[in-house]
Amino acid sequence: MIRIENISKMYKTKTGGFLALDNVSLNVEKGDIYGVIGLSGAGKSTLVRCINLLERPTEGKVFIEGQEITAMDEKDLRKIRQSLGMIFQDFNLLMQRNVLDNIKFPLEIAKTDKKTAEKRAEDLLKLVGLEEKSNSYPAQLSGGQKQRVAIARALANNPKVLLCDEATSALDPVTTLSILNLLKDINEKLGVTIIIITHEMKVVETICNKVAVIESARIVKDGLTKDLINHFEEVNQ
Repeated sequence: MIRIENISKMYKTKTGGFLALDNVSLNVEKGDIYGVIGLSGAGKSTLVRCINLLERPTEGKVFIEGQEITAMDEKDLRKIRQSLGMIFQDFNLLMQRNVLDNIKFPLEIAKTDKKTAEKRAEDLLKLVGLEEKSNSYPAQLSGGQKQRVAIARALANNPKVLLCDEATSALDPVTTLSILNLLKDINEKLGVTIIIITHEMKVVETICNKVAVIESARIVKDGLTKDLINHFEEVNQ
């Protein structure tokens, strides 16, 4: 589904350069809920942004369903990006638009006809359990409700992959669990492959079937979540 081959990302700074990713490789299979866990500054957010080329790797290749997107021009890349939904820690909702119009926004960009877009947005509101909030504005919503709207918006164009960059970091534990349960439900019902960037092991334990641990710009361990949890428990005994 997603194959990352030996990607590195170097940022230029006034003092020289900063290596955010160092020869990272990953393989995410269709239907996975794949966690990438690491401390702040380890490189995990850069990694997720390299998957959809919001950041272009300095070296290496990214493949989605066998297609090398790092070799694509902007026109072809725009098409591929429609199959990649993304949600963020700070929601990124349009404050001047109500909930329904926020969800419709990607469909407007894709030039979907109004009737189809309206129906799609309403269906997604039901999926995330917010059908009664269609005319509310982001300022009237709780953090958990805002993230549900952001998830619905990310699903608008029927993506095959959902990229979640610290999607629950701003939420309390109870709300976090409800969002994780929603993501698991989306994975099972819609068959969407999910990549979750997090610094919380509890998130990985709750929802991810596989996980990679990133430290100082490198993947130091990856595999089945249960195997890695057992490994860390043995190390800490």
